[in-house]
Amino acid sequence: MFDPNKIEDLQFSTEKQIMDRKSARIKAVDLAIPIVAMANADGGYLAIGIEDDGTITGIDAYEKNLNELLRTPYDFCIPSVQVDLKTMDVADAKGQPNHILRMQILPNNKVVANQADEVYLRVGDKSKKLNFEQRLQLVYAKGVKYFEEQPVAGATINDIDLEVVSEYCKKIGYDKGDAEFYLRHNHDFVVTRGDEDVVSGAAILLFGKNPQRFFPRARVRFVRYEGKIAEVGDRMNVVKDEKFDGRILDQVKAATAFVKTQIREYTKLGTGGVFQTTPEFPEFCWTELIVNAVAHRDYSIGGTDIQIKMFDDHFTVESPGILPGLVRVNNIREFHFSRNPMIVELLNDYDLVKEFGEGVDRIYRDMAEAGLPEPEYRQSEFMLYATLKNKNWGKEDASWTNSITSEGVSEGASEGAGEEAELLQRVVEFCTLPKSKAEIQEYCGFRSDRYVRQQVIQPLLEQGRLIRTIPEKPSSPKQKYLKK
Repeated sequence: MFDPNKIEDLQFSTEKQIMDRKSARIKAVDLAIPIVAMANADGGYLAIGIEDDGTITGIDAYEKNLNELLRTPYDFCIPSVQVDLKTMDVADAKGQPNHILRMQILPNNKVVANQADEVYLRVGDKSKKLNFEQRLQLVYAKGVKYFEEQPVAGATINDIDLEVVSEYCKKIGYDKGDAEFYLRHNHDFVVTRGDEDVVSGAAILLFGKNPQRFFPRARVRFVRYEGKIAEVGDRMNVVKDEKFDGRILDQVKAATAFVKTQIREYTKLGTGGVFQTTPEFPEFCWTELIVNAVAHRDYSIGGTDIQIKMFDDHFTVESPGILPGLVRVNNIREFHFSRNPMIVELLNDYDLVKEFGEGVDRIYRDMAEAGLPEPEYRQSEFMLYATLKNKNWGKEDASWTNSITSEGVSEGASEGAGEEAELLQRVVEFCTLPKSKAEIQEYCGFRSDRYVRQQVIQPLLEQGRLIRTIPEKPSSPKQKYLKK
């Protein structure tokens, strides 16, 4: 997990969305660009005095320029950007005592521009300049006050679990005061208006003793169906229905732990005659869908919960609310915008947001590497649907021979292994007389000659159960295989 208080993390962190390194030689006008970009997104940290490659050059030799840099958030950003400054002791690349400046940029609820009236948004490790249309969309997005900041009617500080707040303060290294001090001096979790305390939605969702008292449908529901579609009435095909409530962090941990027990596995004979087990979806992909749903759902929509729906051939997460800010279905791999920045911050602090601002792009990459279809995103008037498809997608028979037991072992694995072993033995007996690859393929009834070569012939050769009739020319078109 990225820790902004650790020098080595500031040097080498890959938290690109919320972290950047800048030399103390940078001009103030250039430093304004990443400050503007982070302020328009989720905020972040600038480590000044560290080169792009992590080399520490420090700030001590650049006092005059440093004074200019310190004024950048105020003199070169419109409106001014709120920052938190911290000077940290280091040893520079020459081994000499030196310092770096850590500048924490806080997200702004207004659109921020630089002196040239240019607007930037942090996208991965880049500060992307917005065109007129994108800038207008950001104005609209920033114009809506975050729902998580809104006061919760009837809630008091007694509805917050201060022990949970204390644990979080220890997690992030907060030492300026106790739990109640943190709530009153950070993100306006609790503010005093007149003679009463006002508690925000984020405070209840993140630290509340019973968040569902105020947000009954702020929870996650998992439903597993037998088949490819949801049936109703006397054809109802729900085989599992679980609900996860409590605080945001607890929901995410419980839901992902449970779903992991439901993800099925394929077992096949691999190279060398060793059986290999592959999950139907890469773990990062389905975990990221769940975390994103909890982090970015529209909590102002109180009539429904987040629903994870698992079918024989696909996995869908339904999250209340449409895509936030500048994010659209056609740019979801590139743009990132937080509807609930305080919730996102906490999940990131607990290392549940694995690749801040880049998770969706990695879902696409991991699905492709697993040989699976691209994830599918679509939205209705008030719901976002994110779907992963497994290798049974589009097949007439999407049934599974393998199901997960309580021990996490596939019940059908041994049966599948037995079928594979039986097939290999039949191929060996078939090759009592020399047979070509094409003859073996026809005998097995497989369409793919590559599969026959990799999953049948090669394992049998490695096991010494088959031999080549022309061993000196393995790729000969006249090659045949014989039982040893």
